[in-house]
Amino acid sequence: MSTASVAAQKVAPLEESIEVLMHRLGKNAKSAGQVLSVASSDAKNKALRTCANQLRSATVAIIDANQKDLAWSKGKGLTKAMLDRLMLNDERIEAMAKGLEDIAELADPVGQVMDAWERPNGLKISRVRVPLGVIGVIYESRPNVTADAGGLCLKSGNAVILRGGSESLHSSMAIADCLHAGLKDANLPEDCIQLVPTRDRAAVGEMLRMTDFIDVIVPRGGKSLIERIDSESKIPLFRHLEGVCHTYVHADADIETARKVLLNAKMRRTGICGATETLLIDQNIAEKFLPSTVDDLVKAECEIRGDAAAQKIDARIKPATEDDWYAEYLDAIISVRIIGGLDEAIDHITRYGSEHTDSIITENANAAEEFLNRVGSAIVMVNASTQFADGGEFGMGAEIGISTGKMHARGPVGVEQLTTYKYKVVGTGQCRP
Repeated sequence: MSTASVAAQKVAPLEESIEVLMHRLGKNAKSAGQVLSVASSDAKNKALRTCANQLRSATVAIIDANQKDLAWSKGKGLTKAMLDRLMLNDERIEAMAKGLEDIAELADPVGQVMDAWERPNGLKISRVRVPLGVIGVIYESRPNVTADAGGLCLKSGNAVILRGGSESLHSSMAIADCLHAGLKDANLPEDCIQLVPTRDRAAVGEMLRMTDFIDVIVPRGGKSLIERIDSESKIPLFRHLEGVCHTYVHADADIETARKVLLNAKMRRTGICGATETLLIDQNIAEKFLPSTVDDLVKAECEIRGDAAAQKIDARIKPATEDDWYAEYLDAIISVRIIGGLDEAIDHITRYGSEHTDSIITENANAAEEFLNRVGSAIVMVNASTQFADGGEFGMGAEIGISTGKMHARGPVGVEQLTTYKYKVVGTGQCRP
């Protein structure tokens, strides 16, 4: 039976309540996680490489499953950008497989000694990396998250419960089957990676209350999903908030560099969280830079909304509202604002941004350094596209999300960020006076 047909069977109506289903997944994850937490690097790497080969072998079946999801999603009226996030092809499946192989090549964080010392009384103390335990990942649209999150959790010794978006259920099922084959080949419990097999939104609510089983929740999705998880979760979060990303073209920017980088930052893939949503332009360069950039964006079929100063320079720009400065469009739309200088640009980013990723385009080293130091986002860039906000591009193999919070992990969350630590204390019979 093909992977796709197996996945299709699993989407059948549930024979148990959501509560019973989720608690069963939780118990299975807890048990499997105990085995995985002490698994050897060789076993984990073998599983990852087999998972990658299984994805390649199942390419046709995965694409067939993905076509079912696309057909279902088109009927739900998803935007072009959201459909692009959902769509899988040979190239994207190969990228998933390569990502798993890249994760296998990474150093195993589990068991790494972070520090060690000996006390005057002879106690030997070490701080050692250990898995977090069971991770819950709640995400929308992008089925590649199934492979990325599954692979990263596997490498870092964590069991994972994946709750993908309703629109990607068939695709995620087919991918999960490949991951299970890899686990089985390495004699690791298949329950190390589990996918919630229902579109019922009640599963999310139940998952957020499973404090006995899940140690951390990683949310990836739109503003409404994040707000719901933030308000309902009883479990700590790695907050992957919306990506209201900015590109600021400084007065000392090279025009051609700025045009090239901005077009990529906005239009390479409009539906990802690292896509630039707002363009800020120094008033001293605006008349030179803006018309040619509008040419580029219009040619790429991007809608442009701007403030009065931008509209005065180019009549093709539509009026922007206050809401546009807060907007994560995830679509071929960009807001444009003319800025009085570096201080005003940083003030705008601080007020309207989401502390995800922001970039300055400039040939002025002092301005670049000031931007890097003063912008408080998880990722701050100079002369680079915001679309590089990605764990794979950072050399981390893949990412489970971009954390915009300030506790434990920040920026791309890879295998190292999916660990915590414990202290090992070894004595020879010491007693505290």
